[in-house]
Amino acid sequence: MPPGITTLAADAPTLSAANTGFMLICSALVMLMTPALAFFYGGMVRVKSTLNMLMMSFISLGIVTILWVLYGFSLAFGTDSGSIIGWSSDYVGLSGIGITELWDGYTIPVYVFAVFQLMFAIITPALISGALADRVKFTSWALFITLWVTVVYFPVAHWVWGAGGWLFELGVIDFAGGTAVHINAGAAALGVILVIGKRVGFKKDPMRPHSLPLVMLGAGLLWFGWFGFNAGSWLGNDDGVGAVMFVNTQVATAAAMLAWLGYEKLRHGSFTTLGAASGAVAGLVAITPAGGAVSPLGAIAVGAIAGVLCAMAVGLKYKFGYDDSLDVVGVHLVGGVAGSLLIGFFATGGVQSDAKGLFYGGGLDQLGKQAVGVFAVLAYSLIVSAILAFLLDRTIGMRVEEDDEVSGIDQVEHAETAYDFSGAGGGSSSRSTPPAPGTTAAPTTKKVDA
Repeated sequence: MPPGITTLAADAPTLSAANTGFMLICSALVMLMTPALAFFYGGMVRVKSTLNMLMMSFISLGIVTILWVLYGFSLAFGTDSGSIIGWSSDYVGLSGIGITELWDGYTIPVYVFAVFQLMFAIITPALISGALADRVKFTSWALFITLWVTVVYFPVAHWVWGAGGWLFELGVIDFAGGTAVHINAGAAALGVILVIGKRVGFKKDPMRPHSLPLVMLGAGLLWFGWFGFNAGSWLGNDDGVGAVMFVNTQVATAAAMLAWLGYEKLRHGSFTTLGAASGAVAGLVAITPAGGAVSPLGAIAVGAIAGVLCAMAVGLKYKFGYDDSLDVVGVHLVGGVAGSLLIGFFATGGVQSDAKGLFYGGGLDQLGKQAVGVFAVLAYSLIVSAILAFLLDRTIGMRVEEDDEVSGIDQVEHAETAYDFSGAGGGSSSRSTPPAPGTTAAPTTKKVDA
């Protein structure tokens, strides 16, 4: 995603209605991804945790929106300070921005850029929630989001995309969020679960998805919304880069889904719907940083590699004993790392920049830059997230009581259940039974339960 760039007055762009409209549509598509994620995660948990899982995503829409307006946009995209953080008083409360003021170097208003970036800020902490299913107090989760976006997401977004941010200045390529979104969220998830521990019954009780159709619906909506996430990240349509990103998003996702299913068939003997959905998401994650740097053939390679790596990685939690409930680490962290590093191999130098990967004559230079970005974000997010979780756990507590976890977090935290089965039963009805053939007996009536 390109940050603001300085242009000469004579070359200053003018507002483009086409690009502005396109970016507003992309912003709406990215907003849709958070409810889509809620459905995707909600279908993967047990019935007793469905509503809580939905709410852990939905609450991010409320909290992060307000924080972004108050100070988040200023911290992430304000004037650089030491290549670490930004700040611009005009961005505080979005109060000092003219309605036709353009984002520096582009043809869209600052307001449009701000709202597009807001949707990224919303979905990133929501991604973390999947690792914590079944066991976290909703109040503690809401406070964690507030603290996490403030001290982790906003600074990291500035490092990667803000003008003057140290990773951007280094030349790390992250088209739409491999480091700032997916590695950031995946590392945070790992940090938190190492602090709060495993679910009751982990590796003992079956914890199968309660609604695979809901999972598939969520995955399909994520795939749809991701076109706005990725293609919109070039902030316009003037040079064709966004179109390449759109194509690569589709291609890599398809390749990853097929690769995951192939691995699954060879390893476990079946093609599962959960595997198809998870493979698609893995491909979307991996192409997010890389899609503006690779060709469609490169996108196939990125997707296929990520599909296999993520399919392998989701089993690591059983080997190492960390309880990543819905495989946020296995899909988002591993997929984000894979996509970011593969830029160092498959970047053609002919799309978003002239940086070339190893397979296109660029040597190891870009791979080295990508590795710095990957591991800097991973380490910072993991450590700070673990500290935040530790502080919350030792003060207000992060986990619900064990009995509440076993009986169902939906009822305890939200006083509701996802499905009301009482309406499907109760009462009785009468069924008439016709006389047997060849008889003249009157029909009999039998009382049956509805």
